[in-house]
Amino acid sequence: MKCVVTGGAGFIGSNLVDCLLARGDQVIAYDNLVSGFREFLTDASKHSAFEFVEGDVGDVDLLARTFRGVDMVFHFAANADVRFGTNHPEKDLKQNTIATFNVLEAMRRNAVKRIAFSSTSSVYGEARIIPTPEDAPFPIQTSLYAASKLAGEGLITAYCEGFGFQSWIFRFVSILGARYTHGHVFDFVNKLRANPQELHILGNGLQTKSYMDVSDCVGAILTAVERGKDKVNIFNLGTGDACTVNQSVGWICERLGLAPKLTYSGGERGWIGDIPVIQLDASRVRKLGWQPKYGIRDSVVRTVDWLTANTWALEARK
Repeated sequence: MKCVVTGGAGFIGSNLVDCLLARGDQVIAYDNLVSGFREFLTDASKHSAFEFVEGDVGDVDLLARTFRGVDMVFHFAANADVRFGTNHPEKDLKQNTIATFNVLEAMRRNAVKRIAFSSTSSVYGEARIIPTPEDAPFPIQTSLYAASKLAGEGLITAYCEGFGFQSWIFRFVSILGARYTHGHVFDFVNKLRANPQELHILGNGLQTKSYMDVSDCVGAILTAVERGKDKVNIFNLGTGDACTVNQSVGWICERLGLAPKLTYSGGERGWIGDIPVIQLDASRVRKLGWQPKYGIRDSVVRTVDWLTANTWALEARK
């Protein structure tokens, strides 16, 4: 299979690129390198079946040229900044919703009919059903990021109906692991490097979150694409478990050998759009034969280890 991974130099995208190459696919990584890193494609670049295209998902003509002769698109390019979405609302619209439209149009121009899309567990908002299944009723959206992803889902499913596309939509919990470059573990490790004596936490520390190792995430994606045969295939991706923020902080500090004073602000929600409880029912993808290899604690610890071994990534984000 010849495929394109938008956001291919990013955290999840680059891990997916490596796995696609390992199974014998021909892969084009498409990335503007604003938040992705060439370093993440070092191994891929040694592969004869790999190509890198530096470009933005706002460039429809370049997308269309890149998609010529392609069998499938993994659309993983996005602005993933949930916390500061209200500071720049146009960013989620342009980089998530309109970008997804651009990808779909470039596919249509080239008769590419198969797309996998990275959505988010945040589309469920403050869900009333925990663990939350794929067919849970959608509540009011609480973040611009989630709203933009849900709009992207809508566009994709409409193209499936209107133009005969087939799609795999993945609603992720927070993903951790090698090449992780944003999120709460990243922020906490950075803060503790600057001040090992104190750690400030947004929220009351009782927020309940779900995490998943990137290797398990990519494995679930490939299993679903291989075995999900519907016109529209929607999958929650997560281990099914959850932990409090305080628990994850404890694991991080234990791994780093630190015992900082903890301070809190923000109450039940650390910021606008923060969801107090996220825990997904991932039984649908498990029924296809997929099983996670790592639990939440393992995923947190593996991420701390990667960050401490790759401090350049912490510095680069500054």
